[in-house]
Amino acid sequence: MIATISAFRQFMLLAGFLLLACSNSAQTPPAILPAPAAPAPTTTAIRQHAAWNALLAKYVSNTGRVNYRKFDKEQAALDAYLKELSDNPPADNWSRAEKMAYWINAYNAFTIDLILDNYPLNSIRWLDQGKPWDVQRIRLGGKNYSLNQIENEILRPQFNDARIHFAINCAARSCPPLLNQAYTADNLERLLAQRTRQFINNPQYNTLAANQATVSKIFEWYAADFGDLKAFLNTYADTKLEATATLNFAEYNWDLNQ
Repeated sequence: MIATISAFRQFMLLAGFLLLACSNSAQTPPAILPAPAAPAPTTTAIRQHAAWNALLAKYVSNTGRVNYRKFDKEQAALDAYLKELSDNPPADNWSRAEKMAYWINAYNAFTIDLILDNYPLNSIRWLDQGKPWDVQRIRLGGKNYSLNQIENEILRPQFNDARIHFAINCAARSCPPLLNQAYTADNLERLLAQRTRQFINNPQYNTLAANQATVSKIFEWYAADFGDLKAFLNTYADTKLEATATLNFAEYNWDLNQ
């Protein structure tokens, strides 16, 4: 009898422990797992330059004239794009074309920004005692740059492609026209060839005949980039220059490209 009672007590004690354990388990809320970390931001967006492309399509004509008066109303959108450029400088894993497109777009976008900051004006040379290209007003990746540094310390020496002169725009009438779309890695080669050919064959900038030609001052200022100038011109010109053709350089019109 005693043994039976003892066994019953042990059974009841065990049942009590089990009930208590189940009760505590039911009252304990499930552990809250930490939220997954947000994915690291990528530079895909800036490498497509969609924001800049939209602004160019809206305010730059097919001939490269810029509607600065209306563009000025989109300063906030331009500022946002410039911040994207500043926060996402070219990385080592970017392709050559991605880096080149970035610097061309940066040059053009910051030139537009400079004009809008001082608009209305008749010429970019009204600014900074005629030397706006020397002022380090551009902030990219924690470093300060001038327009001249982007052109002469990055684009020209690092990429060694004379066609960049027909892609960057200095906001003057005699500059190669500003393209109304952004450069990207996908369109860079096609657009560089296209813009070079169009500029060389445009009589507004160059007059070509077999025995003589009057061409843009760009070909004089950056002669080292073009090498044999006649050969370079003949690569793209519809009218080929003879070996004995004389070359002259046209006066540069610094009026604003509006």
